Amino acid sequence: MFALQLDESTDVSGEAQVIVFVRYQDCSDIRENILFCQNLLSRTTGEELFKVIDKFFAEGGILWDWCLSVCSDGAAALTGKNNGLMAWIRKKNPKVKWLHCIIHRQALASKRMNAHLHEILNEAVKVINFIKARPLNSRMFKLLCQEMGSEHQHLLLHTEVRWLSRGKILNRLFELRQEVHMFLLEQKSAFSSLFENQDWVCRLAYLADIFDKLNDLNLSMQGFRTDELSLNSKMCAFIKKLEFWLKKVQRNSVSVFPTLDKFADDSEIDNLNTICDCIREDLTKLRDELVSYFPSIMNQDRTQDWIQNPFVEDVTSSSGLSDKLTENLIELASDRALELKFQNVTVSQFWLEVKGEYKELSEIAMSALLPFGSTYLCEVSFSAMSLIKTKHRNRLSVQNDLIIAVSDIEPRFDNILAKKQPQVPH
Repeated sequence: MFALQLDESTDVSGEAQVIVFVRYQDCSDIRENILFCQNLLSRTTGEELFKVIDKFFAEGGILWDWCLSVCSDGAAALTGKNNGLMAWIRKKNPKVKWLHCIIHRQALASKRMNAHLHEILNEAVKVINFIKARPLNSRMFKLLCQEMGSEHQHLLLHTEVRWLSRGKILNRLFELRQEVHMFLLEQKSAFSSLFENQDWVCRLAYLADIFDKLNDLNLSMQGFRTDELSLNSKMCAFIKKLEFWLKKVQRNSVSVFPTLDKFADDSEIDNLNTICDCIREDLTKLRDELVSYFPSIMNQDRTQDWIQNPFVEDVTSSSGLSDKLTENLIELASDRALELKFQNVTVSQFWLEVKGEYKELSEIAMSALLPFGSTYLCEVSFSAMSLIKTKHRNRLSVQNDLIIAVSDIEPRFDNILAKKQPQVPH
């Protein structure tokens, strides 16, 4: 069995590159690595993507029947019911499961905010662009920060495609709000009035806090060897924290938002109730958006809890397994030696170690642990590609270089060098 993670993007020379990662099980643990990177010669349709992958499988003797799941973003070329990549894959194997990248869904949900707060975000970006987009303004602002002894001397530019961009730029802008206000006054900019509006600054502080929390969630879901079960747990915890923040704000308390709370204490805000109403509306909208993107999380399905920890008390009561497998799970959960072993290895290592004795339980567990939960590895690879293939090397065939850059398998240098002819002196 194996699971795939794939994404497609255009490099600096305009060529469409498709990257595919694979996760599979070996004797002792789950492994994940780049499967291939290839450029698409024509359109980036689902059919063309399928042809590239299917050709690679045919040449390598890989069967689609072995594929458990495919993780990607929600682009129509990948998910279309008739001509999308998944439609073509399911013609080969109807049982293949499609997973929409959890990090991508979280980023989409966080974009839809309260209209008034969205306007404040746009105004903040305009202020930053006024300073950063003009080299002279940027230099003068740096000198002002140096004269005032500021911890930071630069603002950060907003990049829509970067997941963590908004949280970082808002935090930096709020930290340098006094310096920015003074600079805008010197430049006689109309934006200076924004920082004289206490209500506007309060909402800016809230945006800095909430996007900082979203950034923490985003970062916690990034990384290698993450599975769908663990990522869903993190998302479920965040939604529960949202409920807790809502209850605090409904009591006109902003203690859960440290930046806003400190500013409110220092500035003695009079209209905190109005600001709390705005925050409550935004938190409610964010919660509803997350629930709409993650409906299964809120259903509290406990049938897979035994996979993550088979030794929890009463875990068999909600396992959803057949009578025979439930008896096997009870036997496994009662084995003290296996419980001690479970504490010293990863979940995937544990289920592979007990495969000989509990084969069916192990196979069910591995089918849940193998699927990718996000396209993080593809995103990392595209970042590596932008460093390898630049505008000065735009004719470079990046496939082999990229595989070496992102793979954790050591290249067989002896074999590589044996195929090269040395240049001897004449």
